[in-house]
Amino acid sequence: MANVVIVADVKQAVTSPMDTSMSAAEECDCAPTAAERRRLWNPITRRSALAIAGAGALALGIGLSNGSPAFALTYNPDDYPTWEDVERARGDEASKQSEIQRLEDMIAQLKRRVEETTAAAQQAADEYYVAQQAFYEAAYRADELQSQADAQAEIADTAATNAARVASQLSRTGGENTSLDVLFAGSAANADELLTKLGQMDKLLAGSETIYAEAVAARDSAQKLTDQAQVAREERDRLQKIAEEKMIVAQNAQIAAEQALADEQEHMVTLEGQLAALRDTTSKTVAEYEEGVAAKQAYEEEQRRLEEERRRKAAEEAARKAKEAAEKAAQEAAEAAKNNNSGGGGGSSAPAPAAPAPDGGEIKNSGWARPSDGWRTSGYGARPKMCGPSYCGSTFHAGIDLAAGCGAPIYAAATGTVVYAGYNGGYGNYIRLDHGNGVGTGYGHIVNGGILVGYGQHVNAGDVIAYEGNTGNSFGCHVHFEVYLGGATTDPGPWMTARGINTY
Repeated sequence: MANVVIVADVKQAVTSPMDTSMSAAEECDCAPTAAERRRLWNPITRRSALAIAGAGALALGIGLSNGSPAFALTYNPDDYPTWEDVERARGDEASKQSEIQRLEDMIAQLKRRVEETTAAAQQAADEYYVAQQAFYEAAYRADELQSQADAQAEIADTAATNAARVASQLSRTGGENTSLDVLFAGSAANADELLTKLGQMDKLLAGSETIYAEAVAARDSAQKLTDQAQVAREERDRLQKIAEEKMIVAQNAQIAAEQALADEQEHMVTLEGQLAALRDTTSKTVAEYEEGVAAKQAYEEEQRRLEEERRRKAAEEAARKAKEAAEKAAQEAAEAAKNNNSGGGGGSSAPAPAAPAPDGGEIKNSGWARPSDGWRTSGYGARPKMCGPSYCGSTFHAGIDLAAGCGAPIYAAATGTVVYAGYNGGYGNYIRLDHGNGVGTGYGHIVNGGILVGYGQHVNAGDVIAYEGNTGNSFGCHVHFEVYLGGATTDPGPWMTARGINTY
């Protein structure tokens, strides 16, 4: 049997639905362009990606700073020995030793592949996280500069108008009924034109020099800030391209690690059973070993099935409780409103009902749902740095935190497609959904083993997609929830409020 070595290019191993949802990104002048996204996100199914990952591993050149080579399979799964091969080898000492060596090599390769792909996945995810945060900070900086530039431009417009009015007034009160009235009476479209006309005068009338100077200073400040904002946008766009490429690499590395682990789980029990059969010097037959292996595999498969069933039932129960809580809150609110409206004259009105419990998972008419049953513990924007024993949190919070307790369900905020599912640096275990039209959401700090969806999977609003945890840079069980517009973050509070979801 010939050995097979296959290496897959990471850039060809994933796809994304984002190439069909670029209107918002294009409107906000965000990178990358539609053409660049088509280049980055080549169409391929999750099944194909897993097949590629399983056949070869990944060329992680653009994602790994140490330039480590792709992991290549020495053995094709078709090369694995059958129980008939083991039976034949037991009859000849030389054949037996050769088969033992081959089995040991296969077992070592499976273990090494899991170790290497797991390490590569973690490194790629850490690099994705760093690139992602750099992009978010650059986008925020560009928006802040543009906001400041707009404010200064408004000041310049007001100051220029005031300067023109003062000059015109001074000309009239000073008895110099010159052409100033004609010069400034609605003849300038903006501050620049007004200031140019003032600057072209042989001299400013007494008393107007200060106003003119202030207007010029505001205009110059606005222009300077606008130039800085443009530079910041260019840097933002550059960093966004890097972050998108790192995301591709990280997701591919995650797929490869998952496939390597699946391969190990699938083949290791049989290979170790065959090796034990060859090493055994007793009268125990190969058939007995084969039966034992089959029984163990059946047991493990049943345990996996039971675990999936447990998760499914837990998700259904969480959704049922959330729906009941929402219905109860709505009924209580309606009854309280009815009591208030029907109260007799002169009597005191009934007290206002308490705020209803969060309605995580309940789908509003907008098609959006609250991502958690928990209460908000941290908002969006600047915040003091918090430090734990081994790390410090960021001073800018790119999302909101909702805490319902360890293991509590996390719901998809809207219908969409999973474009990332796995470890992601400071986010810990993380899911990112694409909802189309440049809109996305992210969910961080998921408990280990708590990701219930996979790359490329379609989810509906309100579906349970994960469970709350304390992974990554976290200081307690919660879900860190982000909303993305054109790739950059926006405050989830107002966004969700506009869609009928209260996250406060």
